[in-house]
Amino acid sequence: MTPDEFRKLGHEIVDWIADYRARVGDLPVMSRVAPGSIRAQLPAAPPDSPESFDAVLRDLETVILPGLSHWQHPDFFGYFPSNGELSSVLGDYLSTGLGVLGLSWQSSPALTELEEVTTDWVRQMVGLGAAWSGVIQDTASSSTLVALLCARERASGFSLARGGLQAEDAPLVVYVSSHSHSSVEKAALLAGFGRDNIHVVAADERHAMQPDALALAIEADLAAGRVPCAIVATSGTTTTTAFDPLDRIAAVGRAHGLWLHVDAAMAGSAMILPECRDLWRGVEEADSLVLNAHKWLGVAFDCSLYYVRDPQHLVRVMSTNPSYLQSPVDGQVRNLRDWGIPLGRRFRALKLWCLIREQGVEGLQRRLRRDLANARWLESEVRAEADWRVLAPVALQTLCVRHEPAGLSGDALDRHTLAWAERINCSGEAYLTPAMLDGRWMVRISIGALTTEREHVAALWRRLRAAVVSP
Repeated sequence: MTPDEFRKLGHEIVDWIADYRARVGDLPVMSRVAPGSIRAQLPAAPPDSPESFDAVLRDLETVILPGLSHWQHPDFFGYFPSNGELSSVLGDYLSTGLGVLGLSWQSSPALTELEEVTTDWVRQMVGLGAAWSGVIQDTASSSTLVALLCARERASGFSLARGGLQAEDAPLVVYVSSHSHSSVEKAALLAGFGRDNIHVVAADERHAMQPDALALAIEADLAAGRVPCAIVATSGTTTTTAFDPLDRIAAVGRAHGLWLHVDAAMAGSAMILPECRDLWRGVEEADSLVLNAHKWLGVAFDCSLYYVRDPQHLVRVMSTNPSYLQSPVDGQVRNLRDWGIPLGRRFRALKLWCLIREQGVEGLQRRLRRDLANARWLESEVRAEADWRVLAPVALQTLCVRHEPAGLSGDALDRHTLAWAERINCSGEAYLTPAMLDGRWMVRISIGALTTEREHVAALWRRLRAAVVSP
């Protein structure tokens, strides 16, 4: 493809995306395709001869688009906000178009230094102290894995330079909440701790980790000859957006020299609002934390911000320095290949930079406050309605609700909950995600798509009430 051909098609694609965003509210929120139907419409073998890109765009419209659930839809209330603000989309487009790679500072100096600047901007935006240093990872899953690798090496005196964990005299233990994200367990397994050494700490009635239970678990492990290593606390759990009491957890961890990692993947964005920061009081005592700018904040996926208070330890664990990547300025710069698992990195900072510059901190704060107000409004409506329950504190923009008509309980109530949620999703009018809480099904309502206004939340509430009486 020549630059002139690219220019023509690029204009068409930008127009198509702009039109898509303008009409996305008219599309069914959840895809209605049957399993295998998209694959059945595509050739089983690649084309031998070149095809017109016009044909590609036609298939995008007729084959691919019907197979998408639309995360940017104003009636998308599932999972979490995954906001691809269009200014960030342009930044991502620029990154891809430039096609540069960050193997070292010298391979693309601006890639590294813009990442340093933008992660520090966000540090200031969420009120973290100057001791924190940030780096962009792909997802919170990778960030948590990096955190547990660093914790493992600190607790084992850098066992990776010797025989690894299998050469240690006693097993290392990781402490997690019963409401931790599934990626935490996965990270601990991949880091070599083993499932037997992932100890689940009980949660309280607000679904937050109990510091007293944590302290008891650590004492029991010490008495049994195990080595407490790390705590993964959560600011904004996946199911209910519960906030673990970081200040009290940090005190327990500090008494025993444990690494504290804070998973603030979705809820971390809320900390650009000063009025929300009390929710993660004690975060300054952590060793590492992650927040996903590609969720509620508005950066196009993927852009996970990982912060540490001891970057030298991170570099010691992650560094690699082959001769072909060395340069005379290495002692003066950051080589971000030593700040995570991949050797190469995309120019992700561009989309974060474009978002912050185009929106400004005030614009981002205004949108998040809108979402918080909409969540509070819906909470009051649900609480006022007979047979409806709000099942967990509404700390931010996520509600956990259940319709509990008289005479229904146990498995029958579960079937009722799943049925009305499925009716709404299959209608294409809105998208919700059922989840288990305290052993029973309920429905999560996550408010925060870019274009979701009060009118959309009010329409959802009407649909909820209609769905529970529809056969």
